[in-house]
Order: sequence, then C-alpha cells, then structure tokens
Amino acid sequence: MEAMQNKRHTRREFIRNLSLATLAGLSFPLLSSCTKEEAEDFLQKHFREMTEEEKKRVISNLEKRYLQKYGRKFQISTKEIVPDTFWGYGLELSRCIGCRRCVYACVKENNSSRRNPQLHWIRVLRLKRGTLINLENSEHYYDPEIVPEKGFIYLPVQCQQCQNPPCVKVCPVHATWQEPDGIVVVDYNWCIGCRYCIAACPYKGRVFNWAEPTLPREEINPSVHYLGNRPRMKCTVEKCTFCIQRVRSGRYPACVEACPTGTRKFGNLLDPNSEIRYIIDRKRVFRLKEDLGTEPKFYYFFET
Repeated sequence: MEAMQNKRHTRREFIRNLSLATLAGLSFPLLSSCTKEEAEDFLQKHFREMTEEEKKRVISNLEKRYLQKYGRKFQISTKEIVPDTFWGYGLELSRCIGCRRCVYACVKENNSSRRNPQLHWIRVLRLKRGTLINLENSEHYYDPEIVPEKGFIYLPVQCQQCQNPPCVKVCPVHATWQEPDGIVVVDYNWCIGCRYCIAACPYKGRVFNWAEPTLPREEINPSVHYLGNRPRMKCTVEKCTFCIQRVRSGRYPACVEACPTGTRKFGNLLDPNSEIRYIIDRKRVFRLKEDLGTEPKFYYFFET
C-alpha cells in the first residue's frame, strides 16, 4: 500500500512538472487553457499533505480571491477535530412536518447556489402513511398550501456520513475522505468532477455544480471552513459536512437549529451521556439501506 501511495505521489509530481513547463510557454498543452488561478489550484498539494505554512498561504490566497469576487471579507478556518468526538445524527420522523426550513437554513449557512443552478444538500421526501419502506414512490417536489398534510409522512435525506463510505473508495484522486471525527469531507481544489462519488452514493447525498454557482453578495456567509462551506467552483461535487465549520467550534449544524419542531438531533457518539446515544439506546431507530454495509451515522427514529 505504501509503495502504491509513493507511486501516486510521484505521478502527481510528474504532472506538476509537466504543467509548470506549460505555464513557462513550452510545447506541452496540458494547462494552456487554464487561468493562473486554475493552474495554482491544480498544482496545489493535497490538503492532508500540506504544512501549516502551506495551509496559511493557500487560505490567504483564497481570502483575497473571495474578497475580489464577492466583495466580502471571508474568514476561512482549517480548525482540526475536537478530541474524542465521533459525530452522529438523529431524526424523529414522527415530528417532521415537511416544512423544509432545514433545507433553506442549510442553503444559507453553506453558501449553496440559490439559482442557476439551485443546489440543495437536503431533500425532504413525502410519502403516504404506511409506505415508509417504499421510497420509490416518494416525491420531493410537493408544494401544498400548508404542512403537515393529512395522510403523509416526511423523510428528510442528506449525506448519511457513512462509517464505510462507498464515495470515498471510488474517488480516483482522493479528493474526498473521512475525517477522524467521522465527517466525510471534500477538498474542492482536488475534485476533478468525474462524479464517480455521485454514482457510488446510494443516498443521493452529493450534488454537482454544472455552472458557476450564484451567490448574491447580501446572502453570503463569510464564516467558512476550507473543507466545508467555502464557495465551490464550477464542475466540482459538494455535500453535507454536518456543518463542519460549526460543530468544530462547539455549535449545532444549521439544520438542527432551524427545525421548528425539534425533529433533528446531533451529538457525540463516543459520549454515553449524549442525546444521540440516548436515542440509539432507547428509541426505535433504523438507518437507510443498512443491508449495503455502509454503516450510516444518521439514525431515524420514532417517539414510541
């Protein structure tokens, strides 16, 4: 395994040298159509291989770029994991009213594109009561005058933060990985947009930027994490990160705070006294598509 990793790093260094030759005006056409910023992003080292000085330099360049592009001063965090944490999520289906406030709070917090394209990390599925298992008959484009609707139940779905994530296994450039606190992240500068991870995810937990995301200046959240809610570029894949910029600073994910019915729960699976552990130990819980062996850390449950 170590030999394979060394071989991979050597190959990337070869591509780097070839690209530098292109930028110097030699005959190689590899990056001839790239802007200087795009070339810098491509040549950047993997985030987990960077020194602290290299991270600071990358963050400084990004903050300058965002200021110029969006007219807002960003604070980009690279905050590491909180010791002795392994995050888990709970969702009480008997309380969810299908209002989608979690969706809109997620969009606002995580700088998702509002329009052209409109990107959501959370989908709320509507199902007829008694058909919870039959997700094929669910719909997420419902638009009633009021919610909840009689005879229906609602099932929010997002990245399930699998302990055995298939999306990580298929990424050919290792742009996505699982952090020690259980959060599956993406380094957007390394993502090549191949969408293998989208195909591998059985939960439709990832979305693709088909166009330059639309972020109105007045709606931008400038408090971001490098591996989380910073503005993403065209042709990259993005996903829920349990609001990594929040949870590593001692806050709840935005969707948890926005839920008007207390449907959503979040906590440390390693803490036997946490609310999420209480739910797992005492409630009727289930996880989506458990038979696939993905080991989701997203637990659905009922009150009784």
